[in-house]
Amino acid sequence: MSTPLDRGVKGYHAYGPWLREKYAGERVNKVIVDAGFTCPNRDGNKGYGGCTYCNVDSFTPALPRSLDDIREQVIQGIQRARDHYKATKFILYFQPNTNTYAQVDHLKAVYDEALNSAPGDVVGLSIGTRADCMDAKKIALLESYASRLDVDLELGMESVHEATLARINRGCTHAELTDLLESLRDSPLMLCVHTIFGFPWETREMMLAQAAEVNRFPQIRFIKLHHLHIVKGSILAAKYRKEPFPLFTLEKYTDFLCELLPLLRADIVIQRLFGLADRDLLIAPDWGLSKSLIQKHIDREIERRGVVQGGAL
Repeated sequence: MSTPLDRGVKGYHAYGPWLREKYAGERVNKVIVDAGFTCPNRDGNKGYGGCTYCNVDSFTPALPRSLDDIREQVIQGIQRARDHYKATKFILYFQPNTNTYAQVDHLKAVYDEALNSAPGDVVGLSIGTRADCMDAKKIALLESYASRLDVDLELGMESVHEATLARINRGCTHAELTDLLESLRDSPLMLCVHTIFGFPWETREMMLAQAAEVNRFPQIRFIKLHHLHIVKGSILAAKYRKEPFPLFTLEKYTDFLCELLPLLRADIVIQRLFGLADRDLLIAPDWGLSKSLIQKHIDREIERRGVVQGGAL
């Protein structure tokens, strides 16, 4: 006998079904673009070394890393999505590093080059950045695309606790993020926040508090939920090798999600429940399963427990 999950019904507001409904059943895929930006706490503006958990290569696929030309990244990325995922429409996703960390005229040239590489097939523009690298001119630039495209501004929240942000060398405060969110209350931009759970000094209650903070901003449309992982080349990797600390197992992270989701506003679309680094860069935790099997495990447990996003509100 089939279950709701077997019929594609999940206990949370998942991104895939949201995309299919919005784009009339067409298969929409993100195509990652690496425009060669850096980050203010890598180049000395805010600091050096970057966030302690970060190795940019760990979340950038090999294709954009291997191509300097933006047009070729878009063309080849779209072709790969067509061949492997049968996609017909595409969202250009400027992901690696801080993708508003430049002057506005340079940003416009970069975004336009990517968008003009496949104008008939691109339905969205997604920009990953930090709150301290946004200003009124950059907001106006992104909003200028929103009349013809869905523009998704992905902001690194990571933690709502200022002490954690300082400890991970974030270089961007939670107050800066909330100030930006307030300024975007009536913006046509679709706002996404990126979160990380599992910093060893944060208690379960501290992590769960993230839901209430996200809930108080109705302009937040999307969220990405990630567990902390340790990757080669990061500052945390050196600390972990010297003195290992507890990290989420798959079972414990699933249990945490089952407690978090009922606290999260039901209208927020969840773009990811977890993150994965390339196996050649990942140190820990190694859950020993493919992305699809991890997703299946979490989804089945959510269904088994009767978890419903927003159900506790």
